[in-house]
Amino acid sequence: QVQLVESGGGLVQAGGSLRLSCAVSGSIFSRNAMGWLHQAPRKTREFVASITSGGSTSYADSVKGRFTISRDNAKNTVYLQMNSLKPEDTGVYYCNQPYEYAGWGSGYLGQGTQVTVSS
Repeated sequence: QVQLVESGGGLVQAGGSLRLSCAVSGSIFSRNAMGWLHQAPRKTREFVASITSGGSTSYADSVKGRFTISRDNAKNTVYLQMNSLKPEDTGVYYCNQPYEYAGWGSGYLGQGTQVTVSS
């Protein structure tokens, strides 16, 4: 059974930084693309960033230049470094391992980690 466990969320002032981690078990991690999704209060879940098995990355326009996704295949872990945080970055962040050929949000999701950015 695939399990994703996020950590690293918290309360931070605007302009600050956080590093989220997602530990994955139950799958061949190195073969899978991984992503991070964000659900702001009273809004739908949205794509934030992704990384392929080969290390290619993609970002939502709203986080380009501020967030960096990375992975450590030896540790079965994907990271999201979040810099220059803004109040609109507040919400729950989910780690996602999607089904092959399916969209982000499909497949496996972690329980989420709360990020709160104060102004």
